[in-house]
Amino acid sequence: MKPIALALVMIILTLPAFAQTPATPAASPIPAANPSDVKSIDSILTALYAVISGPAGDRDYNRLRSLFAKDARLTSVTKEASDHPARLLTVDEYINLAGGYFKTHAFYEQAIVNKVDRFGNMAQVFSSYESRNAPNEKPFTRGINSIQLFYDQNRWWVLSILWDEESPTNPLPANLATRSTAPVTQ
Repeated sequence: MKPIALALVMIILTLPAFAQTPATPAASPIPAANPSDVKSIDSILTALYAVISGPAGDRDYNRLRSLFAKDARLTSVTKEASDHPARLLTVDEYINLAGGYFKTHAFYEQAIVNKVDRFGNMAQVFSSYESRNAPNEKPFTRGINSIQLFYDQNRWWVLSILWDEESPTNPLPANLATRSTAPVTQ
């Protein structure tokens, strides 16, 4: 009798642990990319900025998803003092967060300079950017996107983006601060 009672106690004690294990939400499947969006580093960077830019309203989120690898991350470095100044997001978490803003606000972001370092099938891009409320307005913010890319299956993929905004104490470096007429790729 004692072994049965002990087994029941063990089962009863472990059931709450199983009940509290959160289910991992399923990520949206990666839609097929437009081949012209992912054929080169320049084309995927152009597509990345284009898909988040536009007047108030929904964006083409399937196009955005098609640019990113499975389990890719988007991370912003916050200005707030906290124990964890970085906010890590999956692509779908970014869509849920930014989508509400885009629905009611125009947002236009474009590259100033894309500084590309490539080795084999991987690339690191420091892409300085300007964000505007309308295409021809003065930027309301500037910053740098650190974009990690890799080449596989005859296309480029975004693996991660980490960004930080310019501030008086954190100005853009001179080599990433100005462009002539189109984004400069170095």
